[in-house]
This record gives sequence, C-alpha cells and structure tokens, in this order.
Amino acid sequence: MKHHAFAPTPPMGWNSWDCYGAAVTEEEVRGNAEYMAQHLKDFGWEYVVVDIQWYEPEANSDLYRPFARLETDGFSRLVPAVNRFPSAEGGQGFKPLADDVHNLGLKFGIHIMRGIPRQAVHDDTPIKGTDATARDIAHTCSFCGWNTDMYGVDASKKGAQEYYNSLFELYAEWGVDYVKVDDIAASWLHGGPHLAEIELIRKAIDHAGRPMVLSLSPGPAPVGHADFFEANANMWRMTDDFWDRWPLLLDMFDRCEAWQGRPKPGCWPDCDMLPLGRIGVRASHPDRVTNFTRDEQLTMMTLWTIFRSPLMFGGEMRDNDGWTLSLLTNRDVLHMHKHSFGARQVSRSGDKVVWAAEGPNGERYAALFNTGESVAAVSVSLDEIGLSGGGNAKNLWTGEECGVLEGTLVSEIPPHGAALFKLTTG
Repeated sequence: MKHHAFAPTPPMGWNSWDCYGAAVTEEEVRGNAEYMAQHLKDFGWEYVVVDIQWYEPEANSDLYRPFARLETDGFSRLVPAVNRFPSAEGGQGFKPLADDVHNLGLKFGIHIMRGIPRQAVHDDTPIKGTDATARDIAHTCSFCGWNTDMYGVDASKKGAQEYYNSLFELYAEWGVDYVKVDDIAASWLHGGPHLAEIELIRKAIDHAGRPMVLSLSPGPAPVGHADFFEANANMWRMTDDFWDRWPLLLDMFDRCEAWQGRPKPGCWPDCDMLPLGRIGVRASHPDRVTNFTRDEQLTMMTLWTIFRSPLMFGGEMRDNDGWTLSLLTNRDVLHMHKHSFGARQVSRSGDKVVWAAEGPNGERYAALFNTGESVAAVSVSLDEIGLSGGGNAKNLWTGEECGVLEGTLVSEIPPHGAALFKLTTG
C-alpha cells in the first residue's frame, strides 16, 4: 500500500509536548486517551502521540538534560522508561499501552529523534539484522543542536538501512500508527533537511509492513523540497515550534501562502500543534491557559482548517472548558477540514486577509481575517470565490444563517479575529 493511503485526510489528534514537555507519564497519556475516546473520537480525532524523551527515566520538564542516560535494548534501540511507563516492564515496550489505546478505538503514536543513540555509539552495541555495530553507522559530525541524545546515521554505511529497519520492525510489533521524526525536516539545522535519512525511514516503514503515518519536524521545511517530502512522508512542518504568541500566528499567514496548493490526500504541510486549553503543565514556562485570546483562537482554528493542516491538540484535554471543547467539535468546520480542496489566499490588503476553498458538492468556503488592532469590515466578492449570481451564507463558528447574498460577502471582524462562512447557490 502506498504511504499516501495512510493519511487520506489531515491527521487529527493529541500530542503530549505542549502540556508535559519531555516528561509525560503513562497515566497522563491514558487519561488523555480516555478523554479523547469519550469526547472527541466521534468528531474524527484519533491519534494519541507520546512526544520526546519517553526513553529517559529522569526527564522532568521541557528542558533537555545533556548526555542523560537513556533506556535501550540489546540492539541500539531506545525503549520506554519503565518508571514512567510501567506497562513496558519485561521488555514489552509500548505494546500494552498501544493495545489499550486501540481498544478505545483510537490510534497510537510516538516521537523519535533522527539517528542512533549517542550512548549506543559510545558503547558500540549491536544492530539487529547485520554484523555492523552502532559505531559503524554513526555520522558523529551530524547531530542535533538542541538535544544531545543522538548522532546522525550515515546512509552510505553498511548497516544503516538495517538499523532503521529494526526500529520500525519494533514499532510495528508495538502497534505504532504514527511516528513523528524530529531534527530532520528543517533547512537551518546542521545542513538539513536530512534527505538520505528520510529515505532510509521511508524504506524502513515500507519494510515493516504496518501503516504508519510519517511526520517530519521541525520546520520550516523548505518549499523547494516539496516533491521529495510528498514522495516520502505524510506530514512536514512549515514552522519551528509554534506557541501561543500573536506574532507567530501572524507569521503563519505567510507560511500558508507559500505552501498553498500542496495539501492533498496523504500529503499535509503542517502548521504545528494547537496550543489551546491548559498548557505548560510540566515545563520551564508557566503552567497556564493559552495566552491566545478567543478571537486569536478562532483565527488559528480557521486558518489551520481551511488550509487543511493536520490538527494536533497540545493541551491537557481533561482540563478543557466548554469553549475549548467547542473549537474541537464544530462539525461544520471539521467537515470543511476533511473534505474541502483548493484552499488559496484570495486577497491580502493591509490587515485584511481572505482565504477560500471549494467543497465536494459545489459549496464554497470563505475565511475572513482581521490581523489589525481595531474592528474592521472584511469583504470578498462572490465572483472571487467562484459563486456568480449570489448565494446563501452560513457562519460556521456561530451557526448563524446569513441569508441570501448578492455580489459581496462582508463581515465586521474584531481585532486578531476571523469569521468562516459556507456559501451555497440556490
């Protein structure tokens, strides 16, 4: 099966990073999975993703501990720290946790770093399926600038493919459905993107025989390599880590414009996670409810969904209030996110931005944004979005039926705010 079939629509799920940094525990993963199964599964949310450092026993925040000792098996592969993931006891790895997530009707994902553990290289431990060792395949001049755990893998060396094959064989045995690979996609870190290792990983997933969505981080992934990313991955980050700061959200309009036309089944440029609800629970920055105002939250959700970015919620879901839950369960918005196509920036004039997309039954979608500091009337002609002769409009966030429009759609938008409309003829 071609890997594009693994993600026919933009993946939707939860990732532990925004709330627990490098230190999430099994109890917290299970609690959020249970919440998703109860409150979000029926709306299409399905992935539960354990982010970085699940193999480090003493991880305690979002700060990385240089040269920390990590948990590995006998074949140079990282395995879950049992003190944080008790069900991994006895060499079971993530299989018991993944099985329980699957029993909830959900899918299970993990984060990994590009390369091979530095300690495996120093200890010169074996690689499964070859007589090469960790030291033989390591590219010791290729390493992450912000995390000391790994050396890169030299794809030209005997044993390099076997190493990645052994990783994804293990993940297939565990029942992993989604793998986020870090330190691999951006052009500004140590000469990346690391194309040769991406190819090794693609071959390893295909070799393992289990459908696993491949997500590449961090960004910005260079647009010039778009065809390569499409040929090898399902998701790739358009940005460095995205947080709850208005300048970062404003910047995403440029990034989405640069990547417009690229989202399609199996291939999803990624705006990064949604820092909504309660975040920073176990982190160096404050435990808080998102700094985004409600209008900014609507802007983020509107841009992410009309562009068709993957949606990965970053907050502690069990602390969601009604407002936060409403952002994640609007069926009209999620229908657009799942089924629309052809998203494009129609216009950008000063603080006024308009995006549009098409629906499978002839409907049109229009997203009106005000990035300025005062209320503004934002408008678009119906001709510009492919509806000549008028149409009926519905505000998807409020549910308000706006009646018949002739010629122009216009809305008063608050500062940093957005409105999203579905328009139909008749």
